[in-house]
Amino acid sequence: MVETSAILGGMIVFFALVANFSIHRVEEGHVAVYYRGGALLSATSQPGFHMMIPFITSFRAVQVTLQTDEVKNVPCGTSGGVMIYFDRIEVVNHLSSESVYDIVKNYTADYDKTLIFNKVHHELNQFCSVHNLHEVYIDLFDQIDENLKNALQRDLNEMAPGLKIQAVRVTKPKIPETIRKNYELMENEKTKLLISHEHQKVVEKDAETERKKAIIEAEKVAQVSRIQFDQKIMEKESYQRMSEIEDLIHVAKQRSRTDADFYQVQKQAEANRLLLTPEYLELKRTEAIASNAKVYYGPNIPNFFWPESPQTPNKTS
Repeated sequence: MVETSAILGGMIVFFALVANFSIHRVEEGHVAVYYRGGALLSATSQPGFHMMIPFITSFRAVQVTLQTDEVKNVPCGTSGGVMIYFDRIEVVNHLSSESVYDIVKNYTADYDKTLIFNKVHHELNQFCSVHNLHEVYIDLFDQIDENLKNALQRDLNEMAPGLKIQAVRVTKPKIPETIRKNYELMENEKTKLLISHEHQKVVEKDAETERKKAIIEAEKVAQVSRIQFDQKIMEKESYQRMSEIEDLIHVAKQRSRTDADFYQVQKQAEANRLLLTPEYLELKRTEAIASNAKVYYGPNIPNFFWPESPQTPNKTS
């Protein structure tokens, strides 16, 4: 009975160990490839729990999300024979899950050593060998990233179509200390020259600003003078117009007054013409005689006041 229990316990432990080594987990963003006896199996597994034959079958998880490989301390010899070192080169790449089996089969699970690390060394040395130090360090440094990316992707399109290079970042290379100091001195001189040029531009800009301000002030004064002159002209014209209007009013008044006087005289003359009849004149003469207080005596008094009519015959004749 004890032996049966021991055997049963041993079997339980054995199955537990088998289950422990046969069940494995694949993390999200990875694809599992399997090896049996060192040979790559065609089966692959997606993220999750999976079973395999323990102690016989092994697996490797291959990342299929965006990843960054760092290549450090890459030596590079320029066309002038100067040895420089790129401290760090970052290669951002992405492997499609459909291409995992083919790439692992051709380049193993450590495919990035062959397809990325070694290719970076090769392409950088190719680039440096046809350019001098000044071109690599200064003139063409901003083009190294793009050139290296294009060169890597061009080879990968033929060798590993499922592997895509997203970006390449190259740090400034390390150069010999004496050359670096010379470059620093040269950069300092360039900076001084640039500062001098910028200062000259500032001075020229200030002078141009002052000139424009003077022109604006002169134009403003001229415009003000022109406005004041036009204002005075308008005032003079207004005064002249007012004087003309006043003259016209005065002439109109004089003409109206003259016409009124003429009309009055004319009407008076017409009234006099109608009034000065022989009868009226005789009446006025009589009133004038009557108002005279003098008394005359003599035989000729009647003839003095009432002369004989022309029709009366002359007695003396």
